[in-house]
Amino acid sequence: MLRPSVFAAALLTLSTGLASAHDTEALKVAPPGEPYVQVSDVLPLPAFIPGLGTLFVAPDTLPAGPFLAYDHDGKLSATVYMTPLKALSDGTAYNDLGIGLHEVSSVDVYYNAGHPGVDEPHAHIVLYHDADAKGRLAQ
Repeated sequence: MLRPSVFAAALLTLSTGLASAHDTEALKVAPPGEPYVQVSDVLPLPAFIPGLGTLFVAPDTLPAGPFLAYDHDGKLSATVYMTPLKALSDGTAYNDLGIGLHEVSSVDVYYNAGHPGVDEPHAHIVLYHDADAKGRLAQ
C-alpha cells in the first residue's frame, strides 16, 4: 500500500511538470470556462462545499479530476483529485493529471467514504495554491 505522503509527493511532482500544458492565467478566477462545469450544476451538491470551496471539473477527467476549487471571492485556491481506493488497489494509474496553478504551498490527503459524483470510497488529494487557501476554503 502506498503511504499517503509518498503518493502525494509523487502526484505533486507529476502535476507540477504537467502544469505548463495549459494556461493557468485563465483558471485563476471562477468560472474557469470550457471544458469545466460547476460541479453543483450537474450533481446534487451545494455550490460551496466547506473545506473544498466551489468546485469545477472537466467531465472527461472524472473521477480523478482535477477539480478546481475556488473560494467565496472566486479565487482559485486549490486543485483537488478524487481517486477511488479500489481502482488504486487494482493497479489503476492516474497519469497526466492537470493542475490549476504552478504554485503549491501544501498538500492534504484524506479518506472520503463517497459522495455524489464519486460514490465509492476514495482519497481526496488537495493541493493548496497559497498559504491562506485552506482557511478561505474552510469558511
